[in-house]
Amino acid sequence: MKVLVVGGGGREHALCWALRRELPAGDLFAAPGNPGTASLASNLPIGPDDQERLIAAVEKHRIDLVVIGPEGPLARGLVDRLRAQGTRAFGPTGSAARIEASKAFAKEVMAKAHVPTAASRTFTDLAEALAFADRHAEPMVVKASGLAAGKGAVVCSTRAEAHRTLTGMLRDGWFGEAGRTVLVETFLEGEELSVLALTNGTEILLLPPAQDHKRLLDGDHGPNTGGMGAYCPVSLATPALLERIADRVFRPTLGALAAEGAPFSGVLYAGLMIDPSGTPYVVEFNCRLGDPEAQVILPRITSGFLDAITASATGAALPSLGIDPAPAVTTVLAAAGYPEDPRHGDLIRIPDRLPDEVLIFHAGTQQDQQGHLRTNGGRVLSVTAVDPDFRAAQAKSLAAAEAIEFEGKQFRRDIGWREARRTS
Repeated sequence: MKVLVVGGGGREHALCWALRRELPAGDLFAAPGNPGTASLASNLPIGPDDQERLIAAVEKHRIDLVVIGPEGPLARGLVDRLRAQGTRAFGPTGSAARIEASKAFAKEVMAKAHVPTAASRTFTDLAEALAFADRHAEPMVVKASGLAAGKGAVVCSTRAEAHRTLTGMLRDGWFGEAGRTVLVETFLEGEELSVLALTNGTEILLLPPAQDHKRLLDGDHGPNTGGMGAYCPVSLATPALLERIADRVFRPTLGALAAEGAPFSGVLYAGLMIDPSGTPYVVEFNCRLGDPEAQVILPRITSGFLDAITASATGAALPSLGIDPAPAVTTVLAAAGYPEDPRHGDLIRIPDRLPDEVLIFHAGTQQDQQGHLRTNGGRVLSVTAVDPDFRAAQAKSLAAAEAIEFEGKQFRRDIGWREARRTS
């Protein structure tokens, strides 16, 4: 089977790594890929939004299955185009991908499905949004409804901060088209949890739960980012809680999407807040594997991944997955200036020898004409360590993150701090 992975970030490197274990040499392609995927797959210099060239490459290389990593191509209907020409594609159609591409649509779906989520109002008019914020309890959350690369949600501690954020989105165009519609919603107290379900549209197969760390700095301080690290599994996610999430979140949402004429297949990602009573509330839905969640979940899947995503793409019964019980911890290394204005071009030095249980996934990297590795994006590398002991995995990920060098490197030293506290 020949497989093409669309995308060039850390998630796509992790996908290539997971698929390469089950595919022979020469049968894996990445478009555009990155310097990390180059050792696992044949990189094709095609951007993830260049549908015409992607479809031509599928025909040229006789690709059997296309695995789409980023949300953008999914929202723009790449799966629809591929399936129309008879190519199997892993991911939702454009209409189903609206669950991520439009937070306003996601709220409508959740309301119809009676899925627990924060109370919210949707606005396109700045004056109406400001008037609502003036009446809203502090703190509150302001969200761009469209795709904003994981940075479109702002927790506003005060009404004044909400005013600045609403003005920035609706008047000043902080997030462009993605911020022309905004949501103001109630701030939820609790602990975040990422639960991802692989689905063929009816069945669900829960992947090991993970916890992302969105804030830039230790102790969950600083601005929101696309994710500074994650760990998996999460002891908070007991079997009873996961079954509750399956029954109250995933199954009703899939049913509501099907009723909308948008049946969902692929990976449905639920970003959850678990309140002090143990009730799961949906903060957001994503229509694909998370980043950095993919980098911490996929290394723990030991078998069955290719069969599972093929079944999802074809509507076949989902097989079981082999899961390594050892915990994994991922530390993200970000460029100088991230998240506001990441700097490109800094020389990266990765030690020649790292422990076997440490994996380096490339995201924002490129090779210069001399073959040197340089920064080329906000989140540059993900450092994943797997170990039977959680604290050992945590320490190995951190040690490798410290050993990698580039000017202005930013990373958190406390990934998994809640789990360490829980298990101490």
